[in-house]
Amino acid sequence: MILPTVRDPRFVTIRRGGTLTDSDHHLLALWAAACAEHVLGLFEAVRPQDPRPRDAIGAARAWVRGELPMMQARAAGGHAMGAARELRGAARHAAYAAGQAGAVAHVAAHELGAAAYAIKAARAAAPDGMTDAAGRSECQWQRDQLPEPIRALVLDDQRLRNDICWSVFDC
Repeated sequence: MILPTVRDPRFVTIRRGGTLTDSDHHLLALWAAACAEHVLGLFEAVRPQDPRPRDAIGAARAWVRGELPMMQARAAGGHAMGAARELRGAARHAAYAAGQAGAVAHVAAHELGAAAYAIKAARAAAPDGMTDAAGRSECQWQRDQLPEPIRALVLDDQRLRNDICWSVFDC
């Protein structure tokens, strides 16, 4: 479970009664796409012919540019999650990260799912004894990518949802 039972109005767009601006929603989608893309190679090493996770990341970015409707970006995210189902370990988590990135166009709070699954992928790919360090390194890399306008929002979201995101944001 990566979504809270009660929606945080900071992740609901203004037109739907929340406080999230379109520009910040776009920044969340781009950050989620960057997080997913950072570990995408872990999926592609196992399934090089399966474009679904890469397509979901591209769909998130196309949605931000106004080139793709939200429903198509969300559908691409769902297809990436489908690519994950038969897999285990790092490849599975990387595909889920891409799926979550595609879903940000629909529900902005999926941004943390992309980040959390990317950290899980990095941990799963690490050699024995290095999983914690790999997770912390990935978490820090992600934080370094945060655009300033959404930095405080995402860091607070990580604090609030860390427990339901496998405590991966303890970095």
